[in-house]
Amino acid sequence: MGFEQKDNLNENTSVVAEADTDQKVLAQDIPSEEMTAKVQQDVKRILVVDDEDDLVLMISKALRYKGYEVITANDGQEGLEKAKTETPDLIILDLMLPRINGYKVCGLLKKDTRYAKIPVILLTAKANAEDTKLGEEVGADAYIIKPYERDVLFSKIEELMRE
Repeated sequence: MGFEQKDNLNENTSVVAEADTDQKVLAQDIPSEEMTAKVQQDVKRILVVDDEDDLVLMISKALRYKGYEVITANDGQEGLEKAKTETPDLIILDLMLPRINGYKVCGLLKKDTRYAKIPVILLTAKANAEDTKLGEEVGADAYIIKPYERDVLFSKIEELMRE
């Protein structure tokens, strides 16, 4: 292995270490069926809707590590359908989505009494004041701009889950 390859390997060590950590968490002993049923009742479900596969994977992995169940969708239509069929406890929603944009998805959910209480975090690259105001108008509970800090996102998730 050449010198450059070793440096590249060292740079990627943290990624490998994170993957190993996740495998260890998944490889723990599986609790009894009774315990599993109880845990599943207490686990909060989060729907992540974004068309960037890498971002969905990164957020999902972090959420699972924190103990959340994660549901994903890659476009607005799929996100709307999963919000209605999967009844998540919280939704993380991009704005610039194929098929239906995030503003419309959020607005449709917030206007329907069956889903209006599900907190929605808009996670988007749209950073101007008009976009933020439109997010408020459609009923979003939070607006976080990409690139985002993971601590800020998780702090907002925990805050909204307590309400």
